Amino acid sequence: MKSSARQPGWRYADLGPREEGEFLVVRESLVVATLVELADNLVDNFDVIDILTMLSRRSVEAIDVDAAGVMLALPGGELQFVASSSESMKVLELFQIQSNEGPCVDCFTSGAAVVNQSLVVPDDRWPRFTPRAVDLGFRSVHCLPMRLRGRTLGALNLFRARTGGVSSEDIVVAQGLADIATIAILQHQTSQTAQRINDQLNFALNSRIIIEQAKGMVSQAAQCDMDAAFAQLRAHARNHNYRLTDVATMIVTGTVAITELDHPPTRKNSQ
Repeated sequence: MKSSARQPGWRYADLGPREEGEFLVVRESLVVATLVELADNLVDNFDVIDILTMLSRRSVEAIDVDAAGVMLALPGGELQFVASSSESMKVLELFQIQSNEGPCVDCFTSGAAVVNQSLVVPDDRWPRFTPRAVDLGFRSVHCLPMRLRGRTLGALNLFRARTGGVSSEDIVVAQGLADIATIAILQHQTSQTAQRINDQLNFALNSRIIIEQAKGMVSQAAQCDMDAAFAQLRAHARNHNYRLTDVATMIVTGTVAITELDHPPTRKNSQ
């Protein structure tokens, strides 16, 4: 069973050679839809985690990659995991932080993109990171800086389960999504003080902690994996016009029972 290029949830990797022409048209619509959805969410006190999660997943849908994640830096320069397209991607992102080694670390430190980098063991460049990435099934990586006016906030990380480079068109789309994420975080920068921007980044990173706690509670109670638990939290937040962090707090504090959470809509697949 393969997802249709005309239905939500399809990915570039799901398409056959005959469908790639159609994909280019559909991808344009997807990117436009992402811009519209982003603009709709950029309101006062918007949820950074939810927006970056959406961009991570849209990157997988719109680009020839299998997983995506976002890291942001604390005001002191320390990288922190923020969002990803899957739980396995989260594990790999956290390993980069713990080992202080990997493409995201290099991308953030230099402010330069890491593009079409194969992951082959042994690897002199990332001797600890590459074996872990290969064990998780990844064979190539691309990292794009999240920069605006000379300031690097973090990086968008893209992984493929096969070797070979992505096209220059894909890189342009990916960098565009990274730029969107950066602008979202630094919205209204001209009217905000540096302290407020730093506070916003700290809030986003601290929100991740309570979201992870809620995911674990839902996963255990519902006997589902962490990806499914996260999807349920997001569905409830969107259905009730809550921030994702607010729903996570409700679960952790017991304000809302796990059994009361809404379930995400079931996507229809074509044969």
